[in-house]
Amino acid sequence: MPRKMDELEVAGRRVLLRLDLNVPLREWQVADDTRIRAAAPTVRALAHRGAVVVACSHLGRPKGKPDPKYSLAPVAPVLAELSGCPVRFAEDVVGERAHAAVKAAKPGEVVLLENLRFAPGEEANDADFARALAQLADVYVNDAFGAAHRAHASTAGVTRYFADKAAGPLMLAELAALSKVRDNPQRPLVVIAGGAKISGKLETLQALAQKADVLCLVGGLANTFLVAKGIGVGRSLVETDLVELARQILEQAQSRGTEVVLPADVVVAESPEAGEGQVVPVTAVPDNGMILDAGPQTVAAITSKVGSGTVFWNGPAGVFEKAPFAQGTLAIARALGESEAFTVVGGGESVEAVHLAGVAAKISHVSTGGGAALEFLAGATLPGVAALEA
Repeated sequence: MPRKMDELEVAGRRVLLRLDLNVPLREWQVADDTRIRAAAPTVRALAHRGAVVVACSHLGRPKGKPDPKYSLAPVAPVLAELSGCPVRFAEDVVGERAHAAVKAAKPGEVVLLENLRFAPGEEANDADFARALAQLADVYVNDAFGAAHRAHASTAGVTRYFADKAAGPLMLAELAALSKVRDNPQRPLVVIAGGAKISGKLETLQALAQKADVLCLVGGLANTFLVAKGIGVGRSLVETDLVELARQILEQAQSRGTEVVLPADVVVAESPEAGEGQVVPVTAVPDNGMILDAGPQTVAAITSKVGSGTVFWNGPAGVFEKAPFAQGTLAIARALGESEAFTVVGGGESVEAVHLAGVAAKISHVSTGGGAALEFLAGATLPGVAALEA
C-alpha cells in the first residue's frame, strides 16, 4: 500500500494535491457536488496542518486545449464553501498565472489550477509537463482514485520529481475496500454485474467469475449470456461478437462450482420510451420486445443471496434512467442496504441507485472509482497507485 498522507510533513510546504473534481456543469454552475464534497476533508486536513494546497484535477474531455465549457472555475467557490478554506483560482495550469497564484498563497490557503487536460502534456504523460507541474510544489498527494488507472502526467509522471509523496484518505479507502473484495473476501462472495455491455467489464467479469461463490448477471450485459445459452431476447441489446466469450465464462464458472444467477423473468416493452412494461418468463420474450428490467422472480433470487459475506455490485438491472424500468435496480439497492454483508457498490448508475433508494449510508463502501475499480478487481496494476509505491 502507498504511504499515507498523514505521515508527510506539510506545514509551511506546498502540496500538489491531485483530486477528482470531474463534476457535471450546467450553465457555468456545478450540477452535482458529490465529488467536491468527498474531496473537501482532504483539502481541509492539509490546509489546517499549515500547507499551501495546490489542488489539480481534470474535468471532461477538452482534448488538450482550453475550452471554457470545461473550466474548473465554477468549482473553486464550491470547494471553498465545502472545505471552509480560502480558494484562489489559477487561470492556467503551469504558466505564469499558476506560479503567481501559488507564490501569493499563504499556509492554510488553497490554489485550484485550471483543468489539467487543457494541457496536451497531461494525457500524453509528457515529462516536460510533469516536471513543470512538479515545480509548483514540494510534496505530492494523490487522492483521485478515479483517475488512478490512467498513466497521465498528474497521476504517474509527476511522482518521479517528488521525494515526499503519498496517497490521500479517499485513495486509501478505495484500495482497502476493493482489496477486501479481490484478495480476502468474507464468504460467500456474491458479484452482481449489470449495465449495458460486457465489453467494458470483460477482464473484471473473467477474474471475479473465478473467485465468486455466486455470480448474478442482469441488465443489458445479461442478454449476451442468455443468447449464449440459446435463449432468444427479441430486439434487446446483445454484443454478438462476445457470445462465445460469454459461453466460456459460464463454463468456467460451472467448472469452478460458482452459482450463476441469470434472469428467470424480465420486464419487456417495445422501446425504453414505453410508459410501462410487461413481466414475462425469460424464455417468452416476444420477437419485437426489448428486455428493459429484471422481473420480480429474478430480483427475489438475487436479493436472497446478499444477506451475508461480501457483495460487489456494478451496473443497473435495467434501463434505470426510465422510471418504469428502474424497479429491479432499486430493489437490489434496498436489499444491499439491509444486508449484513460487507457491501461494495461501484459504477455511476449503481451509486446513483443507492442514493435514490436512500441506502447509501448503509453500504459498507460506495466506490467513486468507475473504471479504476474494475481494473483493480481484474488484477491490473494501476499506474497512479504504482507511482506512489515506486
